Amino acid sequence: MKIKPIFPVLLSASLLTFSCKEEPKTTEGNKTEIQKTQASTQKAFDYTAGEFADIKVLRYQIPGWENLSLKEQKLVYYLTQAGLAGRDIMWDQNYRHNLKIRKALENVYTHYQGDKTTDSWKNFETYLKRIWFSNGIHHHYSTDKIMPEFDKAYLNELLTATNTTLKGEAFEVIFNQKDAKKVNLDKSKGLLLGSAINFYGTDVTAEDVDKFYAEKKSPNPKKPLSFGLNSTLVKENGKLVEKVWKSGGLYGEAIDEIIKWLEKAQTVAENKKQADALGLLINYYQTGDLQTWDDYNVAWVEATEGNIDYINGFVEVYNDPKGYRGSYENIVQIKDFDMSKKMQVVEKEVQWFEDNAPIMDAHKKKNVVGVTYKTVIVAGEAGDASPSTPIGVNLPNANWIRQSHGSKSVSLGNIINAYNNAGGGEKLHEFAHDKEEVTLSENYGQLADKLHTTLHEVVGHASGQINPGVGETKETLKSYASTLEEGRADLVGLYYLMDPKLQELGLTDDYVKLGKAAYNDYIRNGMMTQLTRIELGKDIEEAHMRNRQWVSAWVFEKGKDAKVIEKITKDGKTYFDIKDYDKLRELFGELLKETQRIKSEGDYDAAKNLVENYGVKVDQAIHKEVLERSSKFEGKPYSGFVNPVLVPETNKAGEITAIKVTQPESFEAQMLEYAKKYSFLSVNK
Repeated sequence: MKIKPIFPVLLSASLLTFSCKEEPKTTEGNKTEIQKTQASTQKAFDYTAGEFADIKVLRYQIPGWENLSLKEQKLVYYLTQAGLAGRDIMWDQNYRHNLKIRKALENVYTHYQGDKTTDSWKNFETYLKRIWFSNGIHHHYSTDKIMPEFDKAYLNELLTATNTTLKGEAFEVIFNQKDAKKVNLDKSKGLLLGSAINFYGTDVTAEDVDKFYAEKKSPNPKKPLSFGLNSTLVKENGKLVEKVWKSGGLYGEAIDEIIKWLEKAQTVAENKKQADALGLLINYYQTGDLQTWDDYNVAWVEATEGNIDYINGFVEVYNDPKGYRGSYENIVQIKDFDMSKKMQVVEKEVQWFEDNAPIMDAHKKKNVVGVTYKTVIVAGEAGDASPSTPIGVNLPNANWIRQSHGSKSVSLGNIINAYNNAGGGEKLHEFAHDKEEVTLSENYGQLADKLHTTLHEVVGHASGQINPGVGETKETLKSYASTLEEGRADLVGLYYLMDPKLQELGLTDDYVKLGKAAYNDYIRNGMMTQLTRIELGKDIEEAHMRNRQWVSAWVFEKGKDAKVIEKITKDGKTYFDIKDYDKLRELFGELLKETQRIKSEGDYDAAKNLVENYGVKVDQAIHKEVLERSSKFEGKPYSGFVNPVLVPETNKAGEITAIKVTQPESFEAQMLEYAKKYSFLSVNK
């Protein structure tokens, strides 16, 4: 499970039962004194790598690199190389023509000698940068197809001038309306037939998938295998067949490169448990066996010693409308000792939080097992985690592993720090109702977001249990599973952010002000500011955005009679002003109880009603107003990162003697370097 930032400066929480991404929030630019001090001491480092379209590309540092031993540095280097080796897999998963299109456009970009001062060329450059950022021709967040601002004739001119070939559907789809949505969640358009994601044959329907997996039975029903996680489902001679992603199978050329680097990493593992887990991951890539994947996840979650950790595999299922198939990703992590120590306070109290949660006793875990939480320093990312990165991760995904063996939760500290130091606008002052709201956010907003992330990941995703006999959430709640689980974890965090227990634990000096800041920021974002991320007139489709709206809209409606939150118009502008924070906390508790019931009982109809009634449709007048009020601020609604470059130095024998950290010259330079070094999949298919 991953958490992606919701505002690039202030960060909050999100999830699916198998995969939670916390994402940056829309920038409100409220820097605390701590942030200002951090920024002043780090002025020498330029966090901004470039801007284009709706994107801001940032850089991040790897603090403490020099304190690692050479052996630890080698482990980090090998793991980052393993991650980059699978980069092409994500591109192909996102759309069947992506690799062909990328290769052609990169060839044009590299070899074109014509006039580069024209608007058409500049639009071509922007289009290429946009698809680099999104790992394909569909927007990384909205999943709408990115339409170029140049025409067919101009692209043909560029292709001819550079002797580049791009024909047929791969050429036409750049300009037409075909495959317009990477991930479609509107059942009326067909969950699969309306989605361009390359997890299924173009003639495979959602009904085909349901029937195919209904016939799959796990050897041990109490330990259900993650059927479909690592394969493409196609029809051959009218029969459904899985093309497994493994060595010798689909994506085999790239997977062999991943294996090569993982084998090197295994030779410098910090301890036996870490080495054993790497061995199982290698075996999984070699065989594609889902039982081995489960064995690996158990070994990985129990390998808690050491300074280096990683995420590698087919993990997040957000991109599959049916919730089966995992997108390829890699994150390499170095432990942040100081921050991790502070966060262990919540980890040690996780049973208290479960026991005191406002959910039904039957849905509470009697013994919450093995939750570990660390703040880490990211050393490299690839696939689904790059360039658009999460800020927090909670894994593994399988419910039975989490329940029996625990989970690992991490907060990506240097990524969050880079967001905080990259600057922002003045949206907080624009959308906050009054000065008190601004002051609360400035003084407690950043801490509230960090603690929300912690509570979301450590407590939220570990909380609750499914009733006996009820299937996995992806089977019971189907296309609503992701947003329901994200909202459930958000609600756990929101409920406890205004609990005196946090002050008791020394996590804040004033739990009331902390809670008020958190509630103000969440409602303001859920009801208004997040709407800058979608086009006027469109519904909300992304799981995290849906969950933030359905949580906010539900408590707003249920608290209307008691005027818990008032919708106010002042000087022609709309604001949402919280009048009763204690009652709002009670409403968060009521909604948490209901979402846990929905998950525990597998109540599909209730999930559908909650999401469709509160999380999908947008108040068009407010949306128009938000876009107009936001237009005067500089800044981009989306941010992502280039990766630092790890450069090994070797002796005459070819042995690594040192590894230096450098920064890429630019976003474009890194993308071209990656294309040159890590293109292992053929485009001739």
